[in-house]
Amino acid sequence: MDERPALAEHATTVGGLDVRLRLLGASHQVFVGPVRETVACLLGSVKGLPGTFTRQLPGWSYDFTADTRRLDPSSFSEAVAGIRREVAANPDSLCGIFPGSPDALTAVVVESADGPYGGGLFWRTWHTYPQHGQIVSTYTRLEAR
Repeated sequence: MDERPALAEHATTVGGLDVRLRLLGASHQVFVGPVRETVACLLGSVKGLPGTFTRQLPGWSYDFTADTRRLDPSSFSEAVAGIRREVAANPDSLCGIFPGSPDALTAVVVESADGPYGGGLFWRTWHTYPQHGQIVSTYTRLEAR
């Protein structure tokens, strides 16, 4: 996927790999190695995220999972506070808060990971929708093979 217009971007190096974290409003892009991950509602695209998706790339294994939770207002605010703490604790992260609610955010955190064949990365994202009490979270692992 090509680059989409970004509201914010953070370039970093994690586990020896150059990573670009990009916020596209209520969407994100992560660019690392052979991966150009985009989670966004795009015109003409299939609706919804796959629960799981795996792809073998030359020298790499890519695994993606997504989950949507609906929470009551109190639990939602507590969950968003936890996301904020996690982002604040990790310098390899990016978070955007959107007008209308301090609980409306998109956040990405990337960390290095050891695998059976060498290094890799994993990243987690959260897209929060206070008006619906929903949190869409993703977990991606990119591992050398």
